[in-house]
Amino acid sequence: MGQEIDLLVNYPRTKRNVDERGQTKSEEDRAVARQFGKEFFDGDRRHGYGGFNYMPRFWQPVIPTFQAHFGLDASSSVLDVGCAKGFMLHDMAELIPGITVKGVDVSAYAIEHGIDDMRPHLSVASAVDLPFPDKSFDVVISINTVHNLVRDDCARALREIERVARRGAFITVDAYRDEEERRRMMAWNLTAQTIMHVDEWTAFFDEIGYTGDYYWFIP
Repeated sequence: MGQEIDLLVNYPRTKRNVDERGQTKSEEDRAVARQFGKEFFDGDRRHGYGGFNYMPRFWQPVIPTFQAHFGLDASSSVLDVGCAKGFMLHDMAELIPGITVKGVDVSAYAIEHGIDDMRPHLSVASAVDLPFPDKSFDVVISINTVHNLVRDDCARALREIERVARRGAFITVDAYRDEEERRRMMAWNLTAQTIMHVDEWTAFFDEIGYTGDYYWFIP
């Protein structure tokens, strides 16, 4: 199995008022968010991002970490599962000239409104059925996406990531280490359908044969 490693260590952290969010989010809001349409990305804040726009300060500090960890260069290929509008891939292509990048997302809205230079490289697809042959990419990355599926589909998605990756993979998922973190996660969560203790996630990875690297999103 892969290693627990925080490859997002340089991703800017934002101060989150978890308790306030928990008090204002309803199951109706979560149902709207889980459609991953305009309302989730660019609609009201209670349904998602409240405006999902490119900001270089988020992914540009992270790309060098990916590059060093996986040894990425111009000859490498990377797939982003759950790429949304392709912002991470845009920064990767800019900071590693010549690299081959592809992105898939279940949201037709996000793909249609992808950042201009990445649109030819993005497509609508589900993580449980990646439209690529076996071992198509050197590295597969999936940030805060797999947990949006029910448990059985999480397993299918991780097996798909395993299938199309040649050299490595990295995912992050919603998780908790203790009861306080679990309480905060449940208050914060808008789209995740599978949230587990970190020990349950690692046992799950082992059970289904996921061998990539991983880390946790904990608000």
